[in-house]
Amino acid sequence: MSASDDTADAGIDWAAAAIPRQYAASAKIARILRRLNKPAAAEYLEDKLPTSPRTRSGELGEIFGFQYAAREMGYRMIARLRWKDHRQMPMRGDDIVGVRLSQTGRMEFLKGEAKSRARLGKGTVSEADEALQNDNGRPSAHALAFFADRLDDLGEADLADRIYAAQLSTRIDQRQVLQLLFTFTGNDPRTLLRESTTAYGGSVTRHAVGLQVPEHQAFIAAVYARVVSDASKP
Repeated sequence: MSASDDTADAGIDWAAAAIPRQYAASAKIARILRRLNKPAAAEYLEDKLPTSPRTRSGELGEIFGFQYAAREMGYRMIARLRWKDHRQMPMRGDDIVGVRLSQTGRMEFLKGEAKSRARLGKGTVSEADEALQNDNGRPSAHALAFFADRLDDLGEADLADRIYAAQLSTRIDQRQVLQLLFTFTGNDPRTLLRESTTAYGGSVTRHAVGLQVPEHQAFIAAVYARVVSDASKP
């Protein structure tokens, strides 16, 4: 997927609207608005956002991968950035984890790696490949437990219990897993992604998706600036 100037401008609007829900629950922001005021809610949200360009780049790539998996692939996802230890610290574990039910009712799992680079290179793609092959190509036990715990907290106990059972009792077959290599880049990633998927010989099915925005760094800065600006508007 490649963005033109027009679609990049629209993408700034869309991403700026989507980002707050990744870092904080809408209900929590609304509660702060009701009990305190707009400046307090804006400060709460701004304190959640990273200020480091590198962290912003990585997290926006992860957010785009999250949205692709949820909207285009139909997986139930968790906005895991809400549970960061510190806004400047990257989260550990798999970048993207999701679950969905097949038409026969079988659990299907998504394990994804998101990479954001102004210029994507072979080394970064190799890092993603290594991460995807960890844990025999399945989502890590830590990532699945975190995912299921958050679902349980959100009142989705039945789905959480099915994940616990798959992880701790019936186990997860590699045929239940799909891998996603998602890149958000300034340069064209197609050759590197094709080479990577052609060379891949694992047992788990893998998809590769590239999102190219030529003005990569300026786009990221504009998105986070818009989030802060929108939150501060009277």
